[in-house]
Amino acid sequence: MELNGARWRKSSRSSGNGGNCVEVVVNLADVVGVRDSKDPTGPTLAFAPTAWRAFVNQLARRA
Repeated sequence: MELNGARWRKSSRSSGNGGNCVEVVVNLADVVGVRDSKDPTGPTLAFAPTAWRAFVNQLARRA
């Protein structure tokens, strides 16, 4: 998955103290990328947009 130059967004639920930070990007190939903001060159998880929406919806129901 090519995400060089992508504009990553930090989760609004991430803590401001440098921990528990998640960043998300949607690239032009309809892939949602997720990474740990403390390790931007580390591994990235990739999801289909429909799978990502289902995941986020499940989290919202539990909040």
